[in-house]
Amino acid sequence: MIILKTEEEIEMMRRANLLVGSTLAEVARHIRPGVTTRQLDTVAEEFIRDHGATPTFKGFPNPMGPEFPASICTSVNECVVHGVPDDKPLKEGDIVSVDCGTLLDGFCGDSCYTFAVGEVSPEIAKLLRVTKESLYKAIEQALPGRRIGDIGWAVQTHCESNGYGVVREFVGHGIGHDMHEDPQVPNYGRRGNGPQLRNGLCIAIEPMITQHSPAIWLMEDKWSIHTKDKGWAAHFEHTIAIHRGKADILSSFEEIEKVIEQQH
Repeated sequence: MIILKTEEEIEMMRRANLLVGSTLAEVARHIRPGVTTRQLDTVAEEFIRDHGATPTFKGFPNPMGPEFPASICTSVNECVVHGVPDDKPLKEGDIVSVDCGTLLDGFCGDSCYTFAVGEVSPEIAKLLRVTKESLYKAIEQALPGRRIGDIGWAVQTHCESNGYGVVREFVGHGIGHDMHEDPQVPNYGRRGNGPQLRNGLCIAIEPMITQHSPAIWLMEDKWSIHTKDKGWAAHFEHTIAIHRGKADILSSFEEIEKVIEQQH
């Protein structure tokens, strides 16, 4: 069931999502060679709780294994999504996707950003750029009267035309009081297909894009998803509302990108 949000609820959602953006910016301040993803997780959890929210990922149930043990997903290099923070130090030239969720005053925020650790190769820099471009191309399609398929079509055409793979098994989603609500928002699709977009709809759009083949597998921890061919993957996510006739981005990369600029 698709639940449309009121003006007041959209503003509550905005607060939860801006907190995710600020959390990711705080994490960005610590991303460098030698830091561990477990250290990044500690930074994120403390920041979220200090701002009166709870991390929605921590303790998230898994039908096939243990609950998610951390406050952020940290997916390094060939890990596409749901990477579990650990004690392995990040290296110069790595990439790490940090996916974060908050629950603030009963509403959820959800966003993801893929960070370069130090300097990355031009090939990897292009993967990050094209994946992020595809997110904004998808958001441009999120207008009342359009369809969910228009969003997926925008991601798929942009990424596949650059030779990249589009993961099929994991998709974006509706969001509100719960982190995952209807409808599902795939990163592939046909224009004019799927549920119609209406004012009040809040969705998380999240391209998960691989260097080569989109084939994936589940690792032994029953959470981390890796590419089968060991190609690297990028993941960017915004939560948006279809609001007053346009796409209103509730999360933000602005603070994150200021931090990244300062580090260079």
